[in-house]
Amino acid sequence: MNGVLTTSDLLARTLALFLLALPIACVSWTVTHEEVFREPREYCARQSQSSGRLPARKFFYLFTCEYCFSHYVTAFFLVITGFTLLFEGWRGYVIAGFALVWIANFYMALFNRLRQDIKLEVTEIAEEQREVGEGGGTSNARDGHAGAKATHLSRSRN
Repeated sequence: MNGVLTTSDLLARTLALFLLALPIACVSWTVTHEEVFREPREYCARQSQSSGRLPARKFFYLFTCEYCFSHYVTAFFLVITGFTLLFEGWRGYVIAGFALVWIANFYMALFNRLRQDIKLEVTEIAEEQREVGEGGGTSNARDGHAGAKATHLSRSRN
């Protein structure tokens, strides 16, 4: 069939695309953002800014940028899985590579947004608790209403 996939193959590979993008996003995010890789990432960030050679700066930069790093993680996963999209062969690898990078970065953007919302909510709760603590434990009906309203607003964001 000239290397073109059938409809059932395309549906299965589309599902695989969304599933395979999850570990790509996980690895890319973990290396470029999480505390467990902080020291190597800080070293790479310093080297990306201070190295005298352009190739060295670019090499070290890729470990600090989730978008850049996701391309290399995707290439690794394509090699170990042999995943292709739309076509068999090299064309399928190229299409799958760019599709996986896009989906993985979409997942990372969603995860980043979720983390920001959680941090904002934690900050708001801490501020409310601090205000209640400064009030000496006495509250009137109006303060209770404001607290209930803030709780309702924070729950409505979820």
